[in-house]
Amino acid sequence: MTGKNPPIHLQVIQFVLDTANGRNALSKLIPPALFLADALLCALIIWRVPYTEIDWVAYMEQVSQFVLGERDYPKFRGGTGPLVYPAAHVYIYMALYHLTNEGKNILLAQQLFAVLYMMTLAVVMACYRKAKVPPYVFPLLIFSKRLHSVFVLRCFNDCFAVLFLFLAILAFQYRSWRLGALFYTWGLGIKMTLLLVLPALGIVLLLGAGFVPALQMAAIISLVQVLIGVPFLAHNAWGYLSRAFELSRQFFFKWTVNWRFVGEETFLSRGFAISLLALHVLVLSGFITTRWLKPARKSLAGIIAPILKGKSPFTKAQQQAVSRDVTPEYIMTTILSANVIGLLFARSLHYQFYAYLAWSTPFLLWRSGAHPVLQYILWATQEWAWNVYPSTPISSGVVVGVLAVTVGLVWFGAREEWEPKTSASKDEAVKQ
Repeated sequence: MTGKNPPIHLQVIQFVLDTANGRNALSKLIPPALFLADALLCALIIWRVPYTEIDWVAYMEQVSQFVLGERDYPKFRGGTGPLVYPAAHVYIYMALYHLTNEGKNILLAQQLFAVLYMMTLAVVMACYRKAKVPPYVFPLLIFSKRLHSVFVLRCFNDCFAVLFLFLAILAFQYRSWRLGALFYTWGLGIKMTLLLVLPALGIVLLLGAGFVPALQMAAIISLVQVLIGVPFLAHNAWGYLSRAFELSRQFFFKWTVNWRFVGEETFLSRGFAISLLALHVLVLSGFITTRWLKPARKSLAGIIAPILKGKSPFTKAQQQAVSRDVTPEYIMTTILSANVIGLLFARSLHYQFYAYLAWSTPFLLWRSGAHPVLQYILWATQEWAWNVYPSTPISSGVVVGVLAVTVGLVWFGAREEWEPKTSASKDEAVKQ
């Protein structure tokens, strides 16, 4: 005798849960359906929402000077001030300059950035799928009002940098270390914000590829930066470096999204800047020593000591065991956690910086093990705060608060991500 079937409403609920968590065939249709919906949304935004000028004209003014033959970087200026981005930014916007009739065809520029947005979204979704993220997280990738604004209404250079960041992550997930390094260094050549993930990227390469390949990747990253800067380095090396990678830049309080609640006097103080830097180093060190290096089965000192002697910290067998634990999930969790830590302690975030955060938060909240309802609440809270313009003490406090909660949740909830997973790794640890 068979029992009765569950009530129809319970069957529907179970079907929805199974679909949301990737347990049936329909689950595979969610990402492509969302992708197509977002493509229509981008078209609708361009059609119905007025373009807002912020930096596009300045980019074009600066690039036009390069086109006319100027090579002295400190002399590049636009309506918003001097050019403060590395050389890859100049090359990309020079192409856009020519494609858009010297920047005058704004509609075409928006359409190109819509294509860029969709390309980036496709890469992000591929990274998420490779990391086995369930379908219920994917809607958070397409619902951001601020992110669409950054791409198709503002045409910021951060959009290109984010594309190459996720291309690097995807390449690393497929263990294409050199290709990933090339993607990363080109993104870094667009905007130095990608320096935030460099410590994590170095650890991923060391553990995943090995000591000598990691050195080769470091050489590739450095060499590309030199090569793309040659026209400017040859003319005025210090001028190029001081502008393209200016680390001591003074930020304007009126534009800050994250620290308005501390007040202008504190925001501009040297003590505040030093405190943020110290906290960044402290939290980063904590993640490096107690989280990211876990697959190595060695302390930080045990890794650094042989490296200082020019030797690999691992035997061949150890390297193979460690490398197996550098999974797609590990790679994405490590690099994106470094990104969010850097944004948490950044001296000032402007609205375009949401490009680096919008597609990092959903993954990290899921990876932390937080309940799906909490994931959606935190995402919605963050989205609200980034859409308050101009920022207020309350909205800026929420921006910092959600960043801090995300970092804390990842610290406690995702710690198993960095623990040994393969039996071979555990066997190797015993031999040590």
